[in-house]
Amino acid sequence: MRKVFQAELHQVGEELIEIAQLVTEAMEKANEAFTTADTELAQEVIAADARIDFLQRDLDERAIDILALQGPVASDLRMIVGALRMSASLERMGDLARHIAQLARMRFPEHVVPESMKGTFAEMAEQDIAIARKLTGLLDTRDLTLANEINAHNARVNELHAGVFKAIASPDWTASAPTTVDVSLASRYFERFADHGVSVARKVTYLVTGEWQPTTQGA
Repeated sequence: MRKVFQAELHQVGEELIEIAQLVTEAMEKANEAFTTADTELAQEVIAADARIDFLQRDLDERAIDILALQGPVASDLRMIVGALRMSASLERMGDLARHIAQLARMRFPEHVVPESMKGTFAEMAEQDIAIARKLTGLLDTRDLTLANEINAHNARVNELHAGVFKAIASPDWTASAPTTVDVSLASRYFERFADHGVSVARKVTYLVTGEWQPTTQGA
């Protein structure tokens, strides 16, 4: 029975890694669609989100079955409960990549953001993709240096996000109301993607160290 239990725990961990890989791919493609106004690629991201949703539901059902049938204790219990919470954050990251792709599709043939903001959003996307890639590695290796790097990427995303809203509030901002809304939404999507990545990284850190680090962000 113990071998079966350990195999089930291993499967939960593998599914988390698979979801993280799909989320990384989703953000990479969503950013390309966002940058190039590629509606076919945007639609691919939108359609692929169903796979992330399916895997999240499957993982959650598996974890709940383990809780009900195996009666795990201590570190095993932390792993299962943590997996439930991490899968929710990863699924939300997939949703946010889908939202970015939807913006690109909705504004075609125009681009979502004006020329003056393209550099800011390119860097924001670069940081988010780095977070997603390192999150996959963190789930696989439990190397906490990756968690620290994810936090650093998130701090930069927060700076860029604040800069977007500062630009929108500036008297020099002359973009139309729809563009202003799009820029605000897009910035928020990129910023929340990073926040959910940090949330997962914090939970992995807790599994490794047994120490919880409170946050004011509610992650």
